[in-house]
Amino acid sequence: MRAVAGGGGGGGAPGRPRWGGSGATTPRSLSTGSSPRGSDRSSDDGEELVEVTLDLQEDDTIVLRSVEPAAANASAKAAASVPGSSGASPSVMGWSAEPTPPPGAGAGPSRSRSPAIRRTSSHRLLQFSQELKAGVSRAKQISQDLTKRFTRTQSRAALAEPPAQPPAAHPPSGIESALAARAERRQRAQLDRTKSTAQRAIKGLRFISGNTKASNNAWIEVQRNFDRLALDGRLSRADFPQCIGMMESKEFAMELFDTLCRRRQMQSDHINREELREIWSQITDNSFDSRLQIFFDMVDKDADGHITEAEVKEIIMLSASANKLARLKEQAEEYAALIMEELDPEGLGYIELWQLETLLLQKDTYVNYSQALSYTSQALSQNLAGLRHKSPIRKMSSKLSYYLEDNWKRLWVLALWIGIMAGLFIWKFIQYRNRYVFSVMGYCVTIAKGAAETLKLNMALILLPVCRNTITWLRNTRAARALPFDDNINFHKTIAAAIVVGVILHAGNHLACDFPRLIDSSDEKYDPLRMYFGETKPTYLALVRGVEGVTGVIMVVCMLIAFTLATRWFRRSLVKLPKPFDKLTGFNAFWYSHHLFIIVYISLVIHGERLYLILDWYKRTTWMYLAVPVGLYVGERTLRFFRSGSYSVRILKVAIYPGNVLTLQMSKPPTFRYKSGQYMFVQCPAVSPFEWHPFSITSAPGDDFLSIHVRQLGDWTRELKRVFSAACEPPMNGKSGLLRADENTKKTFPKLLIDGPYGSPAQDYSKYDVLLLVGLGIGATPFISILKDLINNIIKMEEEDEASTDLYPPIGPSKASVDLDTLMRITSKPKRVFKTTNAYFYWVTREQGSFDWFKGIMNEIAELDQRNIIEMHNYLTSVYEEGDARSALITMLQALNHAKNGVDVVSGTRVRTHFARPNFKRVLSKVASKHPYAKIGVFYCGAPVLAQELSNLCHEFNGKCTTKFEFHKEHF
Repeated sequence: MRAVAGGGGGGGAPGRPRWGGSGATTPRSLSTGSSPRGSDRSSDDGEELVEVTLDLQEDDTIVLRSVEPAAANASAKAAASVPGSSGASPSVMGWSAEPTPPPGAGAGPSRSRSPAIRRTSSHRLLQFSQELKAGVSRAKQISQDLTKRFTRTQSRAALAEPPAQPPAAHPPSGIESALAARAERRQRAQLDRTKSTAQRAIKGLRFISGNTKASNNAWIEVQRNFDRLALDGRLSRADFPQCIGMMESKEFAMELFDTLCRRRQMQSDHINREELREIWSQITDNSFDSRLQIFFDMVDKDADGHITEAEVKEIIMLSASANKLARLKEQAEEYAALIMEELDPEGLGYIELWQLETLLLQKDTYVNYSQALSYTSQALSQNLAGLRHKSPIRKMSSKLSYYLEDNWKRLWVLALWIGIMAGLFIWKFIQYRNRYVFSVMGYCVTIAKGAAETLKLNMALILLPVCRNTITWLRNTRAARALPFDDNINFHKTIAAAIVVGVILHAGNHLACDFPRLIDSSDEKYDPLRMYFGETKPTYLALVRGVEGVTGVIMVVCMLIAFTLATRWFRRSLVKLPKPFDKLTGFNAFWYSHHLFIIVYISLVIHGERLYLILDWYKRTTWMYLAVPVGLYVGERTLRFFRSGSYSVRILKVAIYPGNVLTLQMSKPPTFRYKSGQYMFVQCPAVSPFEWHPFSITSAPGDDFLSIHVRQLGDWTRELKRVFSAACEPPMNGKSGLLRADENTKKTFPKLLIDGPYGSPAQDYSKYDVLLLVGLGIGATPFISILKDLINNIIKMEEEDEASTDLYPPIGPSKASVDLDTLMRITSKPKRVFKTTNAYFYWVTREQGSFDWFKGIMNEIAELDQRNIIEMHNYLTSVYEEGDARSALITMLQALNHAKNGVDVVSGTRVRTHFARPNFKRVLSKVASKHPYAKIGVFYCGAPVLAQELSNLCHEFNGKCTTKFEFHKEHF
């Protein structure tokens, strides 16, 4: 409870109920009271006002929390707003709904603390108010300007409002009834601000993020910015956001500047260092009450202690602008009305501080959707059994065992491959070590020939990981239990690195060692080598210009181009080259340069048939290494060519969404069968008759159409979007998307060819008990299909169980015997086994418009998922994290709107949107605690930046708990 006491009248501060009076004032009740003071007493009699904060305990005792000078102008406005007030300065007493706060969450730092004074009954307030007289001398002098404004405000209120009538003469008016209803609601909505609640509150409404130490360091940086930006020792309002580090939310920072200057009665748009320090101390204050008051004052532009609907709309637009939520800004009026409807049911047209506080601290009561994972302490203790103290040797053995368990497929394949290479190298090394040529060329020839043998092997193996049809088929066989098909591209890159090493050893030793030694050898030493190099000793140029040398140089040059343009810097256009050399970067350069392999393999075959030092044809083994892999790869490309011609599809629907995303929905060929998580290649002849690009299939296998989502990331996708945009029109009838088209569109769609489907790590999701799906931006595409397929499979399984129960009723105790026919029918009852029981989907994106991509699908999943099998979480990183003052109102509005309408205000779906980046360590901890002894598949699709973190976390938790995490990743 707060009260204002003094010899000159009082009133309530903005948004805060206060009690005013002198020693002669006796309250009539705990809620309201009046003073017998006449109108001849005013605030200009020289007496000061003080604000007293009281706590009303449950045992009816009163505790004095603080005494501070009261703002006279604010008190007057609150007094003028009381119905029935006259020209006099009535004393109004209102009791706050705040229990005693915990240490650190009480009044702001400006309040002077007093010893606690207890009274055993509320009727002894008279004695208490007399004791307050002694504290008046400690209050600061109130300025003459504020006193005059206080008097003028009282006079206007007296003219505006009719004289109060005795309660018994007339029934209460409508506004009096509304005020009484609000007072009653305030008492019912008393906040239980326990220590834990206060600690959560302290985390809210932060204007500057960070702890005290970080705040001190930040103040040093602010001072540096002040020295750099200030002119003549004064900082302008326009430079204030940059000075405090809020340039990304400049409008919000300037509004904060105006609010704090308005509270200090400053009219200037410039501040000095001392004023900046005071402002900084206010916005970094750890007191929740202080921060709440600042936020309230930001909304309350006219400082009358009331927030109107127009002011709520304005702060919503400001928060939306600071968080880059353009769509929320457009609906600010609608959401302002929603807040007023919730907080102002009495229809007074305004809300007060306590109501804003209620909405902020109790927002979680509205959030009954997409709740965090729940787990019991018992499950936690059971699952985290691995946290027991272990000896260093046991820890090391545990880590080694988990590492081997996670990587045994990769390790045995790599070990076998390295062993074969080592064997071939040693075999050729020993073979040439024992030949005469060794006495002429030395170890140069043994190393060159050993490296050449490994090159034959690797040039054959490098084709196998890119035989996609074969790998897709092998994924469904028992070979998948022993071979790491998910790492096919990584193995392809590893072999390429081994080829680079082999080329350096082979070509380097020939050009820099073998040839010079041969040329410099004596005639006697050269004589036994005439059968290989000719009757006359060749020159260096003759050796290089021969068939062997020319084909070798051609292969080295082609490989150098292909390997360079396949690196991440060139393929992702991270290297910026001037025109026209910029064409050497991007996916197109990677794609076309990789087709130089045709020239490489032709040269390799010729090179292998013209080997030095080998005369017998059956000893020239290059063609033997290459026959099967090259034949398999050529067969795959031939199959792909003819299959793509039969897979010409018809475009059913086209939509272009924010974020440069093109959605294509097409007819499904009768023979096109796929699994969720797989992908297919797409070609558009209108863009390029040669290029094929892979895209995840976002439709479920049970759908009668195919769909893909294409984000503009390069030249080809940019041109694809352009040719389909030409056939689209603005959406009608409230449909989503920037542009749309369907079969009824008059314009003709470009032709599209597809090839696939091809396997991916995500297609094996059904072998896990629980799924954790993490998509970054457009990386959510393979998981949308999985979620749809998961919910469809579970529904079908339940339907089959129900139908089976109706067809084959269970045997009950009422049946004494069962005939053989019934027994056989029951035991042969078809059962659908589906291992996966739960799925958790985390989608992280930077743009609000991204949620339009899968809006309809996510709503459909949320509607069908009646058993809460799938838990979906959207994360928008452009919005400041929950607890930041810039996103506080959005968080309140988000919870409120979903409770009222079932729709998230950010995504427009039934799925809750969180702000900032998810804490994946906490996510995995909760999943592990909820599902002990489960096998959890963690699937990630997106940029590589997050893959390493998730992989490390899975490895860490595998060593701590009974839950087994298996990590799979896809990069785009």
